[in-house]
Amino acid sequence: TFRIDLPDELKARGIHPMFHASLLRVHVPNDDRRFPSRLAYQVFDLGDKDDLSDVKEIMTHSGTGRDALFKVVWKAGD
Repeated sequence: TFRIDLPDELKARGIHPMFHASLLRVHVPNDDRRFPSRLAYQVFDLGDKDDLSDVKEIMTHSGTGRDALFKVVWKAGD
């Protein structure tokens, strides 16, 4: 497991900085000759953060570990 120094935008979205080694790949820097002045936000756009996927409350739960199930109330009201 590795701790990654994430950009502030990803931290603000609640992305956890710990990743298993099997999920990581060697970084290949941008080839500025082929893709001049390409910035990270041009490669991946996370869009505006909204509350549609935010949990307001966990009502109940069952199971443990990978078998855990949760009944939630979403902030969006669904």
